Amino acid sequence: MQHKSTIQAELAAFLKKESYTINQFAGLSGVNSGTLSSIINGNRPIAMQQLDRITAGMGLPEGTFYELYIDECVVHSTPDWRRLGPFLHRCAELHKLDCIRQVVLIIMDNITYAPLLFDTAEEFYGQGKLEAAALLYEGVADSEKYQHSERLALCQYRLFKIRIGQSPEADFREATRFECFVERLEELDQLGAIQQLADIYISLRHWDKAGILARELHHKTSIQYELRYYKTRKHKEIKEAQRPLCFYILYSYWLQSKVCEESGEYKQALDYVGMYSDMDWIVEESEEVRQIKEQFTKLGIVYACLYRLMCGELEVIPEYGKYIGTPELGLLDGLLKAVQAANRFHWDTDSLISRFQPLLAQEGMVLGQAASRADIPDNYPVLLYELAVYYLHTERAEQGLAYLFESLEASAALCSVAYVIRSVRLFEQFRPLASAEDQERYKQLINKVQQAHAGAKRTTGSLRE
Repeated sequence: MQHKSTIQAELAAFLKKESYTINQFAGLSGVNSGTLSSIINGNRPIAMQQLDRITAGMGLPEGTFYELYIDECVVHSTPDWRRLGPFLHRCAELHKLDCIRQVVLIIMDNITYAPLLFDTAEEFYGQGKLEAAALLYEGVADSEKYQHSERLALCQYRLFKIRIGQSPEADFREATRFECFVERLEELDQLGAIQQLADIYISLRHWDKAGILARELHHKTSIQYELRYYKTRKHKEIKEAQRPLCFYILYSYWLQSKVCEESGEYKQALDYVGMYSDMDWIVEESEEVRQIKEQFTKLGIVYACLYRLMCGELEVIPEYGKYIGTPELGLLDGLLKAVQAANRFHWDTDSLISRFQPLLAQEGMVLGQAASRADIPDNYPVLLYELAVYYLHTERAEQGLAYLFESLEASAALCSVAYVIRSVRLFEQFRPLASAEDQERYKQLINKVQQAHAGAKRTTGSLRE
């Protein structure tokens, strides 16, 4: 196909080569013979359905002529949305993203296309055609970047939701970029946006930011709850949020409890547990609300036990042991808190630790075979370090040093400076108890850590803090 070719020329050449009459090709393609004649003579623009039928009639792959179609119907003529809309839909179906990108670049010089592109992007988004939708949202957002419109904010929200989940670094960039658009969304859309931002910041351990968002979410949702359920005078129909409003209030309490947990304020965290465990104020009734209540009830039971443990209530250990490894607490986090409490209050928790050591050993084997450091949880070297502290301070050097060396290896794999330093300090404190074999292994591990450090500086510029 030559660069200067046209669809009409390609069709005419095909008919000549195959010795087809227009009537014969009409029967083959399902396109009316009069329409075919008009197309070949350049008297009639090609509709999307006709283009696909002509392509199939010529025995060519779907979308063969789409680049030429852009040249003829978009570049060299005024784009007609009656043809352009179906064309974008077909490009999305065939995953011809370059064609969509090219069309967006051409037509967005004319801002009047923004509403049409946005509506099409929303259709793609609802159908799960996220890459195609993202190209349209980007085009609309770029055309309105100097506006303060809700449509611009909604484009940025959709792009944020499409892009997150690739890597922690990418998620952080997307969160910080999107955050300034939240206030431009409709009030009820803001709730879902804040909750998703908070999820990202808590996963990245940006606790101060998560706490700010938790308080903001509670404030905004409380206003909406009052307007919907307690105001006797309603001026207009209120739009539905992504989740029942009670979810966002309960989630804000849960998030604030996690922020308090991270800062060691366990009594305050326990107060927040009481807030999301008390659901008498909820007036919504639906199956989803029932499931939300059940979810937060389970969380309340587990986290109340956890925070009582961390406040020094030794008597809760048997109950707490039942929750280690559950979806609410997890194996690594659950055992980590138990060992931290034991180290903090000088408890004997051998029986609890021994119950989970086989599972921890199995977890260690799996993580030891991890394909990349991204597959190793951040809390794994922390747990190994706390176990090392526990055994070393109870005069069981062999077990303590074994866990200490494992912690060093895991910290090196994660390039975690903080726990490398802590592990080194702990070893130096208990060096007199180390055998010659332990001393040699320690040297080998330090060399391994230094190599990992050097590699991380070459690739990322710094170790993970």
